[in-house]
Amino acid sequence: MFKRLCAVTAAALLTIGTYAAAVEMREGHPSTYVVQRGDTLWGIAGRFLSKPWLWPEIWQANPQIENPHRIFPGDVISLAYLDGKPVLSTQPGPRSEPAITTIPLSDIEPFLRQSQVVSSLEGLPHVVSLESERLRGAEGQMAYVRGLSGVSVGDTVMLVRPTHHFRLPAERRRLNTIPTELDFRGDETYRDVRSAWGRDLARGESLGYELTRQGLGRVTQVQGDVTLVLLVDNTADVRVGDRVVPAEAQPYDDSFLPQAPASVPEHAAVLAIADAALAGGPNSVVALSVGSADGVRNGTVFSTWRPGSAVPDDVRHRNRLRADADKVQLPDEFTGRLMVFRTFERVSYALVMEGIRPITVGDRLKHPDAVQ
Repeated sequence: MFKRLCAVTAAALLTIGTYAAAVEMREGHPSTYVVQRGDTLWGIAGRFLSKPWLWPEIWQANPQIENPHRIFPGDVISLAYLDGKPVLSTQPGPRSEPAITTIPLSDIEPFLRQSQVVSSLEGLPHVVSLESERLRGAEGQMAYVRGLSGVSVGDTVMLVRPTHHFRLPAERRRLNTIPTELDFRGDETYRDVRSAWGRDLARGESLGYELTRQGLGRVTQVQGDVTLVLLVDNTADVRVGDRVVPAEAQPYDDSFLPQAPASVPEHAAVLAIADAALAGGPNSVVALSVGSADGVRNGTVFSTWRPGSAVPDDVRHRNRLRADADKVQLPDEFTGRLMVFRTFERVSYALVMEGIRPITVGDRLKHPDAVQ
C-alpha cells in the first residue's frame, strides 16, 4: 500500500521567512494563470504566494471565488492589487473536467480509504475462525466473528487489521527505537526494520492503534455471540484476529484548505513514515503525534525541524569529562513542511509538501512560519 521512499534531492522550494500577517507574493509571480489538468490548489497557490498555506486569506478577501474547491481546468485566475493588497479573480472556463484538488489524491488515497486510528482495541469484534478453519480467508468465503452486536442479516461490515501502536516517547528526546508491529491479538512484536511505518516509540503514552482495511463482509447469520460474515470485497487476505468495524460510505473528507495552526503542542512530532524506516521526502506520507484533541484539522500546515544535539566543547576543554559537562545545545534544523489530510483524536496523517533535508522520525513540528 505504501510507495517506496525516493531519495530527497530537491532544494528548498520556499524560503523560510519571518511571520507576517500580510500575504507575501512570490517574486516573479504571473498576473494570470490558466488552470491545467493535474494542477493542485497548493501548486497554484505556490505560483502566486511565497507561503501557499496563506491562500485562504486571499480567497476569503475575494467574493468572486466562492469556493476554492470549485476551481476547474480552463479557469483563468487573475491577480490585481486593490489599495495595495493582492486580490484574486477568476473567469470560469468550460467546466468539462472535474475540479482540481488541494493535493494529489493519488498520493494519499490508500490512507483515506484503507487506514484509520482508534484509541483502543478493547471491545472491538474480532474474527475467531474462518471457513473450514483456513489460515487465510478470501472473497466468497465465510468468517466467524465474535462480539459483533447490533447488526442484522444483510448489513455490510469492514474487516480491519491492527498494524501499529502509536506512542509518545517515554522521554522527550529524538525518537530512535526498534520498530514493532502488532500480532493477531493486537500485541506488539518486533519485526524487520525495512517494513511498514518504520519506528516504534518505546513504552511511552499510547496515542492509538492503526487499523488497515482487509476487506468488506456481509452479515448472513447471527447466532448468539457468533456472527457469520461472508467476505465480499477483499483488499487483502483475512485472518483470525482481524477486527470488525462498521462500513462507512464516506469515512473521510477529501477536501481541505491549507491553514496554519493556532498553536503547536510541545509534544508535536513525526511519529512514523510510511514504507520507510529512516526518512521521507516530498510526497511521502507521515504520521504525527497530534490530532483533533490538539486542535489539528485537515489542511493544517506544519514545518518540520530536526532536534539539535547537545555536543561537548572539545576546543575549550582538553579534558573530556569537562567537555561533556560543558555541552553546547545546537539549534533545531529546518527540514520541510507538511499538510495534514486526515485527522483522528490524537494522531493524524500528513503529506510532505516540501523539504530541503530528509524528514525523519522524531522531527519536531512547529508553525509553518517558524524561523528557529
